[in-house]
Amino acid sequence: MKRSEINSIIRDAICFADKLSFRLPPFAAWTPEDWRSKRHECDEIRDNMLGWDVTDYGLGDFGSVGLALFTMRNGNCPGYPKTYAEKLLISREGQVCPMHFHWSKMEDIINRGGGILVTRLYNADQNDGLDGSDVTVSLDGVKLTVPAGAELELPPGASVTLTRRMYHAFWAKPGHGPVLIGEVSQVNDDNSDNRFFEPIGRFPAIEEDEPPFRLLCNEYPGVS
Repeated sequence: MKRSEINSIIRDAICFADKLSFRLPPFAAWTPEDWRSKRHECDEIRDNMLGWDVTDYGLGDFGSVGLALFTMRNGNCPGYPKTYAEKLLISREGQVCPMHFHWSKMEDIINRGGGILVTRLYNADQNDGLDGSDVTVSLDGVKLTVPAGAELELPPGASVTLTRRMYHAFWAKPGHGPVLIGEVSQVNDDNSDNRFFEPIGRFPAIEEDEPPFRLLCNEYPGVS
């Protein structure tokens, strides 16, 4: 991805969150220049990869397959006692978060506002493929069993609980606008806990065609 595209996506994400009155934490506004002065008091942000995350999954087509994210809290590194994580995600119309599951993480995916969120669900089989068995999920505390590959529509305020090794893909329903998505989960490790059905990447290669507007969560400078 070009840095200019990432910058534009982050600016749009800030505007969309603000439009829906979702307030991001103060470090969401820190510039690269701000980060140069941050010392060990900010290690929790660095070590747990809090902050901005923009990905096209290495496919080079963010408009079709991609996601903008902001991780607000996490505790995936030794020395940090949090057993939970929280993210904000933005899915645009025409854009899919591809089919994947998590080995360790259970999560609630929440429609925080905007359009209608659609998620497609499968159980994983013993070989980590797509199983044909029915899928049982909890929708805001209500148990529901659906056929493999079923698409669930979540209006604003609704959520679904995704258990370990449950394949899921999601997107904004066409014609209803982008969706502001919340994720509340056990600790998050994007380096080792994602199993994509199709082999793809997680973090993009970046072409530096302009200075960064915000650093991504894997770009923070170390402390000397």
